[in-house]
Amino acid sequence: MNMLSKSNGTNRDQLEMVSLDEMVPEDYLVRKLEKAIDFSFIYDLVEDLYSDRGRPGVDPVVLIKLPFLQYTFGIRSMRRTIEEVNTNLAYR
Repeated sequence: MNMLSKSNGTNRDQLEMVSLDEMVPEDYLVRKLEKAIDFSFIYDLVEDLYSDRGRPGVDPVVLIKLPFLQYTFGIRSMRRTIEEVNTNLAYR
């Protein structure tokens, strides 16, 4: 039995494809920020700081966006910000 609704079991063998992009409203603040700010300039600024050898580093744009989200939404710690990003589809 599904916890969110009563089910008689007839829908168990159906598969529904859902895009994560469809789950975030068009007018959500994060979408507006993503359209308004082009973060691609960061790659040029840090290009000489990343090596081609070894494991790939964390995307520098992600490293900038995390504190940006933290400040924008008033999240008090980076640990909490990362937890929010892991659970909130809109931040991805």
